[in-house]
Formats: sequence, C-alpha cells, structure tokens
Amino acid sequence: MITPGSKGWINKYFDSVEKGEIVLTTDRPEGERKLNFMHSIFAKTGIVYGFALEFIFAKNIDSSDWTAEEKLKFLLFEAHLFTFQQIKKDEKFDRLNFLENLCSFYEGHSVSSISKLFKLFGKISEEEKLENTLAKRVDIKLNLLENKWWVNSLSNAFCFLDLILFDDFVHKERAEALESYDRFATNAMLAVILSAHSDGIIEGQERSIFNVFLASANLEDEKRDELKEKFEKGATMEDFSYFVKSHWLLKRFLLDISILTAISNDVLLDDELDFLIELCNYLDIPSEELEENIVLTESFLLNSENKIEFIKDSTSYKKAYSSLSKRWTKIIYRNKEKLSVELKQSKELLFLVKKSTSKELTKEEKEMVKTQFKDIAKSVPALAIFLLPGGALLLPMVLKIVPDLVPSAFRENEVDEETG
Repeated sequence: MITPGSKGWINKYFDSVEKGEIVLTTDRPEGERKLNFMHSIFAKTGIVYGFALEFIFAKNIDSSDWTAEEKLKFLLFEAHLFTFQQIKKDEKFDRLNFLENLCSFYEGHSVSSISKLFKLFGKISEEEKLENTLAKRVDIKLNLLENKWWVNSLSNAFCFLDLILFDDFVHKERAEALESYDRFATNAMLAVILSAHSDGIIEGQERSIFNVFLASANLEDEKRDELKEKFEKGATMEDFSYFVKSHWLLKRFLLDISILTAISNDVLLDDELDFLIELCNYLDIPSEELEENIVLTESFLLNSENKIEFIKDSTSYKKAYSSLSKRWTKIIYRNKEKLSVELKQSKELLFLVKKSTSKELTKEEKEMVKTQFKDIAKSVPALAIFLLPGGALLLPMVLKIVPDLVPSAFRENEVDEETG
C-alpha cells in the first residue's frame, strides 16, 4: 500500500506500475496540442491551484487517510511524471532517466531551501532524495483561519511553477530553466495584484489569496517587500516581464490565478471581467479560452468544496453554480454543431437525454450518460469540463440544455424511430 507520508513510497509507486495496478497512459484527443492537453489535465487535477482534487494515473488508489499535503505531494510527483511522458511521448518510458532528470532539476532549483536540501543528502537513492524534496516543496505553513475553507486548503499554490520549469528544463536540457523560478513567481504575483485591484476594492479574500501565494513563492525578503508595496499601491501590465507573452504555459497560469483571485468572492463583477478580457488581450490569449478557463476555475471551486461536505444550499454555492451554468451553456452553444454530429452517432445517449426531459434517470442511466459524454469529449475537447472530478454535478445542467441547443439531432432521431 502506497503512503506518501512514509519512506519508500516512490518505489512502491513504480512497483504498482509494474504490477499493472497503475497504468501510465493518458489519451490526448486527436489534434489537440501538447500544451493545451497538459494544461487541461493539470486544471482537472487541481494542481494549477495548489490543491489535489484527483490524481493523473493512480485513479483507483485509496487516499482517504492522506493529509492534504500528502495528496499534493503525490499529485506533484505524478504531474512531473506526466510532463516527462508528454515530452518523451515517442520513446519508451525510462524510469531511471526520469528520476535522474527530476533530481537534477530540483538540485539546481533556484529556491534556496530546495537546492540546499540536496547538500544534506548522504548516499541515498534518487527516490529517497525526491521523497524528501517533494515533502519540502508542498510544506507551506500559513494559518489564515478564513471563512473560505479552500483558501486555507491551498498547500503550495506555486508548486505548479515547478511543472512549467521542469517542462522547460527537459526540453532545453538544463541550464536556463533553473534560473527562471524567481522571475516566474514574481510575474505570477503581479497577476494576483492586478486582479485584486481590478474592481478598485481590495476584498478580504483577495488579501488572503495574495498572502497564500506570497508564502508559496519563496522569494527573498527584498522582493517580498516590493510585492507587498505593489499590492497596496497597485501595478500595471507593463510590470510584466517581456518574455511572459511568448511562454504558453506560464501565461495560462497567470490567467488561472487571476481568475481565482477575481472570483474569490463567489462571482465575477463587470470590472473584474473587463480586466480579465484586457489581460487576455495583453497576453495574446484567444477570447474563447477565457470563457473556458473561467469554467475550469469555477468547477474547481465547486468540486473542491464538495470534498468536505460543502453546504449545498449556501448562497455562495448557488452563485457559483449559477455562473458556471451560464458559462457552460455558452461553451456548449459554441460547439453545438460538433456536438450535434456526435449525438447523431449515439442513439443510446440520445434516448437517455430525451428521456431526462420528462422523467428522472436512474443512477445507472446517469452513469451511462456520463460515460458516453466522456467519449464525445475526445472529439469535442470543450466538453472535457464535464470530466472534472464531481462532473456529475453538471449532469442535470447538461441534460437540460442539450435538447434546446441541438434540436436537429433529436428531430432526426425521431424520424429514424418512426421509419424503424
């Protein structure tokens, strides 16, 4: 049994891989770019936000007794493994090569508390070095005691930067990526500051998120003081580094945490949405990706809060769910032609969706709908949002809006039934 809090868990992980209990495969939709696919996977797992919602490969592992830090540590390891696989997708997976690359990456990491750790290691295995390093990487102590539990639950919101840098590190074969952490973290903090100021008022939740990210950033005192001053006085987009626009994963991360900051009080205000549109224009991010990223973030909040018996009838839940419903409808509408084509090819799914308009589906039927939507998502990537942890939350919404948006698929099915 794998327990990330105990010594030797990485060896046990690979033992499970050899036994076939963990399968190191992921299905990238045909035609989807590597970076888009990576970002989608990372958002679904929650690691973009420094919180473990689900794992990438170890889908069936029982983590109910693990702490939040253990779950994030395990997810960070899997995310590094996934990143390495995506880079080396045309090669057979080499465990030793992966471990050597990851150890070299952290040994040269510009966060001093990480690189100094390697100097303390004696003659221990690569796996043991990584176990100690990953434990250190997610161990951010910050007691906020806020009424937003998920703010308190962000163990290390900047561990995602390690994945961006590791991707660069393996691609560029060392050197340059190891020097970039401080610059990446500073630009991420600027995104949080800009988002917090976007409506002209610094809310308590926005200040809390700033404090969480600043604690996660592991920057030198002088840079921390500079960022604290900017948080009080404000910043401009011209403060971003010149290289940000050309780094695909980094600028998506800046957008992700800007959205998280903006909706920390349940809903996006008009001024906040205007800021996010301006940010996308500045970073050369297509407008449709903003809508999808907002949906990803709202889904993260809804799904993460359901992990600890979130009160379903609370005001914040209703606001978040209502906002998600509206944006989800827009995304489906934008892809209605593709969806209509896919639905026509699935008579069983059509029957169940049509049935849902007049009566409640059984538990088995709902699971069948969810499974078939997963298949459709492979050719209509925008539907991947449905595959998030807790995706069943969206099922009533999907069943309600699909008949209205793609009626042609249902009409043609009725003709088939009459002639059949």
